[in-house]
Amino acid sequence: MARAGMERWRDRLALVTGASGGIGAAVARALVQQGLKVVGCARTVGSIEELAAECKSAGYPGTLIPYRCDLSNEEDILSMFSAVRSQHGGVDICINNAGLARPDTLLSGNTSGWREMFNVNVLALSICTREAYQSMKERNVDDGHIININSMCGHRVPPQSVIHFYTATKYAVTALTEGLRQELLEAQTHIRATCISPGLVETQFAFKLHDKDPEKAAATYEHIKCLQPEDVAEAVVYVLSTPPHVQVGDIQMRPTEQVT
Repeated sequence: MARAGMERWRDRLALVTGASGGIGAAVARALVQQGLKVVGCARTVGSIEELAAECKSAGYPGTLIPYRCDLSNEEDILSMFSAVRSQHGGVDICINNAGLARPDTLLSGNTSGWREMFNVNVLALSICTREAYQSMKERNVDDGHIININSMCGHRVPPQSVIHFYTATKYAVTALTEGLRQELLEAQTHIRATCISPGLVETQFAFKLHDKDPEKAAATYEHIKCLQPEDVAEAVVYVLSTPPHVQVGDIQMRPTEQVT
């Protein structure tokens, strides 16, 4: 069903990072349903190719274009934006969804785990944001939108040592989104910046965090009725559907049963 307010985005291009599963895949599907051309990127694209075929056979009005990109490598990101420019014109919406957590505590964590989180959660998001803005600017696109998939961890520090560094990267996303809003205003554009901050969402996230303890990962999602990726995708569509004079700064959403 076409959503009121989404008509102006029809046939325009959205980039969704981390589109191979979870929230990214749900967002990609929702935007294709609304008639957008979506470039979905991830390190492996098999599942994005499957999703693209699903969308096509379901008769959705948009299209999903899989693109292989290692977001921890700036050259990969730059070549992706270059390919999007030459093949599709450029990016009108950038959804920085890719993110990860490693169980590296502040007192005894591995630097490699910290670096991996920082590279994807903070640097890749910032590089994609910069390149998306430049893509909009060079085509005189003044109504674009940059949406960062943040976390409730960007607003409070849970007493769980294994996600403290991850939480720091999400506090960075909160600051980067507001800084971006201010810079876009200073640049006299009407490009909007939003972050969406979900609490516990049932995805593969915990299985990657606790990759050596799948039982612990599974237990993460069993004690309450979690948000589903589609709930976050619904928030993305809502944000995009608001009129151009409305800027939603942040949506904080959590399961009704989640304590913090």
